Amino acid sequence: MRAIEPKVFAIGETVAIADGIKALLAEMGVPDWHTDSPSHAEGLIETYGRLCYRSFAPGLNPNVKRVRDGNKDYISNIIHMKHGSVLEHVTVNFVFVGVSRVFTHELVRHRVGTAISQESLRFVRLTDLDFYIPEDIRNNPQALAIFTEAIESGERWQKELATALGLDDADTSFEVKKRLTSAMRRIAPEGLGTVIGWTANFRTLRYVIEKRTDPAAEPEIRYVFGEVAKFLINRYPNAFGDLSFEIVDGLPFYTSLTGQI
Repeated sequence: MRAIEPKVFAIGETVAIADGIKALLAEMGVPDWHTDSPSHAEGLIETYGRLCYRSFAPGLNPNVKRVRDGNKDYISNIIHMKHGSVLEHVTVNFVFVGVSRVFTHELVRHRVGTAISQESLRFVRLTDLDFYIPEDIRNNPQALAIFTEAIESGERWQKELATALGLDDADTSFEVKKRLTSAMRRIAPEGLGTVIGWTANFRTLRYVIEKRTDPAAEPEIRYVFGEVAKFLINRYPNAFGDLSFEIVDGLPFYTSLTGQI
């Protein structure tokens, strides 16, 4: 058994196409407009929001006599007014490594505004079992011994099954290996370590952070989304800087005064 800890990797994000934005602004009659956003994503949120009201400049829309200046004030107002739809245009790509299937079973319940790709145990054969060990187990020697014995038994069963099924025989084709590996995973425990790719738009991210750092949530997912929140606040301060946190039971709980948008 290998004890693992969850790790969060941000591997991609929405990027603006400069030539396309330049052509769009010329078409809309504001070729000199620019954003002071600290990121491509926040600049795109502002662009989408302003085109809804044609509020790039005063008078562009006869009904608009003055406009908010600056990306920070503009996005802050969007969030305050709960115009969350424009936040759906931009996404961040994460990979969560060293998380359990307990975690992923809960994560995939959040389907709106997400894309998911997870390590497949139909193809990936189990040998040594990676496990996130919850703190309540780690801190109790008797419980840890029982936990460890159960996992080591699971490892032995996987290896014995592989031998009994002839997975490493020279004439075993990949198609047969796939079928047998899929059969063997049925005795794999839910707490098994895994890797999952998760992409979400900004509106969904704000929602999931509040829900999954809540003290009522499972500690593993609270930890992971505390790390997600720290990354987002640092990289996209205008879109996530309004989130505040307090430490509850040793983990951060992030909330927004605006609530769900």
